[in-house]
Parts: sequence; structure tokens; C-alpha cells
Amino acid sequence: MRKLKSVLLYTALGLLANIGQAQSIDLSVFLQEDMAKLTLHPEPVATSDVAFTSADGAELTLTDFKGKTILVNFWATWCAPCRKEMPQLSSLQAQLGSEPFEVVTIATGRNPRPAMEAFFKEIGVDNLPLHTDARQSFARSMGVLGLPVTVIIGPDGFEVGRLMGDADWASESAIALLTAITNGE
Repeated sequence: MRKLKSVLLYTALGLLANIGQAQSIDLSVFLQEDMAKLTLHPEPVATSDVAFTSADGAELTLTDFKGKTILVNFWATWCAPCRKEMPQLSSLQAQLGSEPFEVVTIATGRNPRPAMEAFFKEIGVDNLPLHTDARQSFARSMGVLGLPVTVIIGPDGFEVGRLMGDADWASESAIALLTAITNGE
């Protein structure tokens, strides 16, 4: 069964390679396994211009990422599902991270830097950013009510979809979906 799913996903990706940029892609074909929990918006949704703090202490907004597909993950050091999900996000970044795609992790709420660093060290993550949103202003402006929440934002800066709860972001279905969004929209 797993091989059949793989064949279907990679066939769909192959077909996408032949679709012109002007055509819209039906992303629902990729909503398998954990990606079935993803809510795709029928129309792109505007995102927030509220700033969050970068890993180096500077202010960032989503417009700083315009032109690339980003997967924004809201997490916290005390969040058990985040602990499970973060290594998969790290694997996703290792596989797809490049100029057109990036995983953007944002610790929301009280997450002291030493605790964040210890969290990443304990779970073996070394390739994701330690961005923060200590006052939860950015998270609130994005409608984040629980953790983890992951928001997919297309290169145009609009929200394509969101998933509440944890997911296997290193799965074949997730990689196929994100590749389609990155290359096809």
C-alpha cells in the first residue's frame, strides 16, 4: 500500500512539472496520511504584518520571506506534540530547504533562549531557527489559539493552508504537497 501511495504521489508531481504556471493545481490530491488534517483555503488568505523576533534579535515580518514558500510552525518548549513534531520539521528543512522553500519555527509565549536551545539539543535539531514571539502578538494576529499550529504561506505572501496539531512533515505526502506549492503556485 505504501508503494502505491508513493507511486501516486510521484506521478502527481511528475504531472505538475508539465503544468504551466498560469494553471491552478488541485492540492487536495496530496491530502493523505497526516496531511489529511491540513485545511487548504479555497482562496488565499491575507497574513499578518505584526513582527516577531528573529534568532539574532532583529524584528522580522512575513514580508521578509516574500518570494519563497514558507512553512511557519508555532511551538513552545513545554508542548509535548511539538517535541514529537520538531525533528520531522528539521528533516523537512534538510530535504527541501533552499531558496524557494524554508521552515520557519517561532516559539510563542514564554520560552527563554536557554530552554529553547536545550529543547533543540535534546531532540537533535540543529537546522531550524530559534525565532520568538514572547508576547504572542504575532501568533494572535495569525489566529493561533493552541500549539502546535503550522501555516503554509505561498511565495505571494498569502496563506495557503494550516494544520492544527502535530503532523509528520517529513512524510512523502507532506513533501509532495510542499513541492507542489513551491513549484506550482
